[in-house]
Amino acid sequence: MAQMTAQQIEEVFTQSSRRVFASLVRVLKDFDLAEDALQDAFANALTQWATDGLPENPVSWLISCGRFKAIDRIRRSAKLGELAVDVNRRLDAIRDSNETQRGHTIQDDQLRLIFTCCHPAIDPSVQVPLTLREVCGLTTEEIASAFLIEPKTMAQRLVRGKAKIRDAKIPIELPDLSDLPERLDGVLSVIYLIFNEGYSASRGESLTRTDLSSEAIRLCRLLLELHVDPEVRGLLALMLLHESRRSARTDNAGDIVLLENQDRSLWNQAMIAEGKQLVELAIRSRRFGEYTLQAAISAVHADARTPSDTDWSQIVALYDVLMLINPSPVVRLNRAVAVAMRDGPLAGLEVIDAILIGGQLVNYTLAHAARGELLARLGRTELAKTAFQTALELSQQATEQRFLREKINRLTGLPLTP
Repeated sequence: MAQMTAQQIEEVFTQSSRRVFASLVRVLKDFDLAEDALQDAFANALTQWATDGLPENPVSWLISCGRFKAIDRIRRSAKLGELAVDVNRRLDAIRDSNETQRGHTIQDDQLRLIFTCCHPAIDPSVQVPLTLREVCGLTTEEIASAFLIEPKTMAQRLVRGKAKIRDAKIPIELPDLSDLPERLDGVLSVIYLIFNEGYSASRGESLTRTDLSSEAIRLCRLLLELHVDPEVRGLLALMLLHESRRSARTDNAGDIVLLENQDRSLWNQAMIAEGKQLVELAIRSRRFGEYTLQAAISAVHADARTPSDTDWSQIVALYDVLMLINPSPVVRLNRAVAVAMRDGPLAGLEVIDAILIGGQLVNYTLAHAARGELLARLGRTELAKTAFQTALELSQQATEQRFLREKINRLTGLPLTP
């Protein structure tokens, strides 16, 4: 086998680490031990793969290595005699898990871990953040940004969540079909937030993280195989329809291209076709919810050959129905943009101003960016620059920051940055 570089091994880590972690958590039944074992396994891979090359099944190799590393850690941490009984119990449990692993598939372990983190015994405000941290490996800062709260507050929630799983001995397993519906909403929320972080990263140099959005789609397909439900179909449709536009969302320099300026020939027609079919199936069931409605909105965009062909009246009507189900500030913001496209920028601006005056979304970059865009279209240049500047100060994403600076420069009459 060919030797591997540290960069190639790092790529394997990026693509596989959370799948390995999920399997180690199931085997070890200890989040912290699994995290340590994961790091030990990859450290070992850096040495061995650099010489021996990539094994035939890297994920299985890492899980196996991680199990042995965990056993070593347990033995090293034991005090002779005092903890011997507990050590032997834990080692027996690991051996038992190893024996039963043949009855499981590695790809299902992340789904098991998601359902564990979304167990009814865990505070609902903790379920989604905990899953984003443990299943997807997002940092505390990234998760706090997604929830528009302080990192310190989010860190406390994550500690509480892991403690609850440990103290309540919550099993890391898929629920019975009879218990699945009550846990479905939390799981769908998690998968959607994973996708959103991949589709529009909250921070960093790149606008997108393909690994996360692809992982969310894969997990949703697994969930649909487990439980055929209209909203699972709706969520999968929504993600596919959004993902279909990925290659058109940035230019060759990696800068943002707004929907109205995208080259629609670059949109992935296979994803669009699958997404629209899933939307139709979900709507036909008459038991659909917010994900299906959002997917229906995205399908209207997909049907428009050009920006001017977009049926904004239909989009606003769909948002009106969505508001009955989920009248969140972000949904109101998105509806305001659609209203602006249908009725003119002033109509949308009035809605956005009402949201901000009410104290909602004041720390949300996209609210101020949308406000700046509508002000610019109304010719209110100074107010537009102020709105874009506020958005820029709130943004932690490099591509987004470049986009906002270009907006400000255009309004100021400065030369565009290279």
